[in-house]
Amino acid sequence: MLTILSITIALFIWSKLTPDIVALLSLLALYLSGILTLEESLSGFNNNTVILIGGLFIVGEAMASTGWTALAGQRLIKRSKGSSTKLLGFIIAGSGLLSGFVSNTGTVATLMPVVTSSAWNIGTLPSKMLIPLAFGSNTGGLLTLTGTPPNIIANSTLEQHGGEHFSFFEFGLIGLPLMIVALLYFRFLGQKLLPNNQTHNKPVNLAVEMDNWLESYNINQQFYYFRITQKTSLAGNTLGHFLEEKQFDFQLVRIQQARGRISVSLEQPSHKQKLNIKDVIVIQTKPEEASRIADFYDLEIKYIKNLEDALKDNVISQEFGMTEVLVSPKSRLVGRTMKVGEFFDRYNLQLLGVQRLGKAIEQDRFTVQQGDSFLVRGTWSSIENLVQEYKNLVVCGSPEQMHKNVASLGRKSIISLLALFLMIALMVFKLVPNSIAVMMSSALVVLTGCLPKSKIYKSINWVSLIMIAGMIPMGLALQKTGVAQSAADTLVSYLGGYNPTVLLAGIFLLTCSFSQVINNSATALIMMPIAVLAANSLGLSPKPFIVIVAVSASTAFLTPVGTTTNAMVMVAGGYKFIDYFKVGFPLLVLFLTVCLVLVPTIWPF
Repeated sequence: MLTILSITIALFIWSKLTPDIVALLSLLALYLSGILTLEESLSGFNNNTVILIGGLFIVGEAMASTGWTALAGQRLIKRSKGSSTKLLGFIIAGSGLLSGFVSNTGTVATLMPVVTSSAWNIGTLPSKMLIPLAFGSNTGGLLTLTGTPPNIIANSTLEQHGGEHFSFFEFGLIGLPLMIVALLYFRFLGQKLLPNNQTHNKPVNLAVEMDNWLESYNINQQFYYFRITQKTSLAGNTLGHFLEEKQFDFQLVRIQQARGRISVSLEQPSHKQKLNIKDVIVIQTKPEEASRIADFYDLEIKYIKNLEDALKDNVISQEFGMTEVLVSPKSRLVGRTMKVGEFFDRYNLQLLGVQRLGKAIEQDRFTVQQGDSFLVRGTWSSIENLVQEYKNLVVCGSPEQMHKNVASLGRKSIISLLALFLMIALMVFKLVPNSIAVMMSSALVVLTGCLPKSKIYKSINWVSLIMIAGMIPMGLALQKTGVAQSAADTLVSYLGGYNPTVLLAGIFLLTCSFSQVINNSATALIMMPIAVLAANSLGLSPKPFIVIVAVSASTAFLTPVGTTTNAMVMVAGGYKFIDYFKVGFPLLVLFLTVCLVLVPTIWPF
């Protein structure tokens, strides 16, 4: 058992193999050596935790796809005012407070896209922020009784041995000081120890993309609102009547249809759409054309001054987006005469601009040639479907990443937020098991279209998920072989005769050692009886020893496999095994020091 454990840790440190492969090799070794049965070896793959984490990835991706991640990132950046130090503080405090009421894994899964985007946008790297996110969420679990499983195990152990149970916020007496310690540590030392890892998860900057499109496609036409009034000749006619007027040159963007006090946006209306009084037609055209259209139809006209804002407000939303595509050599579009502003019925897209040999085509009508690049607009799903049309059109850039950075909210945004609140409520009030709560929320965001079916499996970080499933049997093997029990018994026999604070330190260190390689619940279950036995043998109150086990079980700062949260940020931050040790060891020493001072003071021996 010790040999397999040592080799597994060495492979993680070596980092030449991906974490999931190391975990699977460890699992295989435990089975082939006869330590675990087949069922025990594969127990991680039917573990509730693995299902829960997979579902949390889906819920987190739905929040990102419906605009909440981008909006939260913008607010986070605004409050941070471009300071990485302020952003770091907000991340630790925010993740910690949320983890007091929501599971640590749920907190990290929800905030990880926000933190990654925010880090890039203020000019720093995700590797400077993601370990603090994981450590902050781990520490925040100590703020409440239900914040982390070891707290619940501690409460149960105390009641079993005749003690008065912990109050809901009693753990906060030690959890809050440790949260402050973590904030100060990362503020003055930890951020210097975090690595500068170059990763490939940089989000698309919409403002920069907009500027590039405006310049390269020479989009110098402006946006105008035309309101239909009682004296307007268009009132009662169809949209086709307006669009088929040959003497005007413009592009239809959308129609805002008045329905009582509610305005409904029709992004790709039919030619048969009836135009009513108070409806608003949004078009893109030149100033002189706008004046002619207004005079001809007797329309109220409003000019939108800022073109960049107009593009963002009128062209890109949670439902509709833009992208660049290239015409492939064998495309069926080659040789076809087209007009800027026309719709591709086959692709459900609108052509906004054309570029050939690096220069924008000025004329309205043109003949398509291979290598032409188009700027197109349509639903995000239509844009993403273009990937399947590589024989005709080749998509440039990453529309999927661009979609995630649209900060506007829509109907699906509300649904995804309600799904998150549903998950939290079901967990807090324990109406169903946590894994079922997450699955219900995941089903809700998928069935309502908040997360397209094509993105379900893409949203899951499979490396992290398989690594966690593969390492769960390690904890079982440590218990089954008696390695964990023998180590605990030896500690008590050597330190039991010294000062109670020394024994407290020894229990902290042993519990912490186990928590680096096995989950905190298993660690707490192993160490709680040992802590109570040690206290009773010395005639001391078991309460401070129970608390120290609960706290130290949640201090898995030295390895990526110590907690689920550590594993979740490993790939996104590009971390190696040694990065966790470098950043986590000083924090662990600080936590030990604070606990040895405060725990006996708050809960006397």
